Amino acid sequence: MRAIIVEDEKHARDNLEKLLRELDPELEIQEKLDSVRGAVAWLKANRTDLIFLDIHLADDLSFKIFEQVEVNTPVIFTTAYDQYALRAFKVNSIDYLLKPIDREELARSLEKYRLVQPAKREPDFARLLDALRQPPKRDYQQRFLVTRREKILSVKTEDIAYFEGEDRYVYLIKNDGNRFIVEYKLSDLEELLDPALFFRLNRSFIAHFDAIEKITVLSKSRVKVDLKPNAPREVIVSTENTRDFKAWLNR
Repeated sequence: MRAIIVEDEKHARDNLEKLLRELDPELEIQEKLDSVRGAVAWLKANRTDLIFLDIHLADDLSFKIFEQVEVNTPVIFTTAYDQYALRAFKVNSIDYLLKPIDREELARSLEKYRLVQPAKREPDFARLLDALRQPPKRDYQQRFLVTRREKILSVKTEDIAYFEGEDRYVYLIKNDGNRFIVEYKLSDLEELLDPALFFRLNRSFIAHFDAIEKITVLSKSRVKVDLKPNAPREVIVSTENTRDFKAWLNR
């Protein structure tokens, strides 16, 4: 069996390749790509048996690939994004895998591919794109797994005050002030968290409504937010977010 991996995060790409080689030493990874443009060029010139495909690539959504080149190859989607995307991926793809990829789930996906492959089932990408445009019922993340030394903890979303991005890390701050590093980007968290409860204040903070202690108007387009527990730096709602922030507070 031959496969390609289309994924723009090197760590995720390398991890998937490692797991695939462990599960099927005879599987040939023909290519690892990180963009829509690169995938389109490769698929126009080559054939493969299976595509592992992330939704958000370096230059666009991966669905743009199928608008530029005919693809009859089965696809297993890999994604860190919300149930909106996941529900769409289930329409007629082989399977999807939620990042970080679990070894046993990957093994099941490969087995599913082997079962359906003899039927030469072609993914219906027209239906897939239509489903992606339909507003689904959302199931937002209820808990986050975190680690501290040798302990693994599960933190409920109602116990989270805010998330803070600092340098290359993202921290989960609980209501009691405890901080944990989480393996998410803030942009990923925006998709996973219930927008009725959490708001992206600026490039560095996503806060729970109950964590907002005080709001100070600095100008018509800028406000300052005091969080509890106290944030280690000043939190200013970005100019482009201020109007949406006020509307969110008034829901």
